[in-house]
Amino acid sequence: MKIVFMGTPAFSVSALDALVEAGHDICAVYTQPPRPAGRGKKLRASAVHARADVLGLEVRHPVSLKDPLVQSEFAALEADVAVVVAYGLLLPQAVLDAPARGCLNIHASLLPRWRGAAPIHRAIMAGDAETGVCIMQMEAGLDTGPVLTRRRVTIERTETTGSLHDRLAALGAAQIVETLAALDDLTPEPQPEDGVTYAAKIDKAEAKVDWSKPAVEVDALIRGLSPFPGAWTRVNGERVKLLGSYVVDEEGLHGAVLGGFRIACGTGAVQVTRAQREGKKPMDMGEFLKGFGFPKRIS
Repeated sequence: MKIVFMGTPAFSVSALDALVEAGHDICAVYTQPPRPAGRGKKLRASAVHARADVLGLEVRHPVSLKDPLVQSEFAALEADVAVVVAYGLLLPQAVLDAPARGCLNIHASLLPRWRGAAPIHRAIMAGDAETGVCIMQMEAGLDTGPVLTRRRVTIERTETTGSLHDRLAALGAAQIVETLAALDDLTPEPQPEDGVTYAAKIDKAEAKVDWSKPAVEVDALIRGLSPFPGAWTRVNGERVKLLGSYVVDEEGLHGAVLGGFRIACGTGAVQVTRAQREGKKPMDMGEFLKGFGFPKRIS
């Protein structure tokens, strides 16, 4: 098929590679414009932009798709379909209607659960037992379109957003190739009205750990915000990011240090398995605990 690919972060790259490897004609790649990044705030191209350059594909990065000229240039590509993966810009109706077979979105949740910007984070933070990938026909609403295919995966007990992100990116890449191959035989399934939830963008204000909450909630927060933005707590006045954990069957006054980096919560306790001190690299507990002293309680 003749495909317009629309994506921006690393999550999208696997799908782009899979479509190229499957022999599809990627007539253009749309991605968000380069943004200032790093200490020097130099402009940095998106992960999709960088990969498209390596693959020798045409890259376009309009600031908005609302401009009539941008829309006409998009329509002039005469694509069979647009594949959209975490693109980050709203697609106006004129863009949705331009490809002959519409726009297909790879969404990392089991719709209608976790529509919106941060479905992987939110699934772990909510303690969901499973999630997956849906290939959806796009319409004007926020992730409201009918679903063509869905694949389910179990969320493992110590899964982080980072590890689940990688699994779902690979799953979505394989799934979009399968979906396009079977497109003529698929019947779009409207999303049910029951079970709708929204995955709001992660706010950094959510990241501070409240040790008075139950251990299962603290553990889910730590794993759901790992590796970014990272849940955090203060130890000896120092801000420490917590990047991995699991629940342990111990009790104590919330915030009490029960040994190593094992902290009592409102109910139960959490064993931190990976952490990062200010100005340091992430470390597993064996390395982290060398020369690091804990108070009797943290808050």
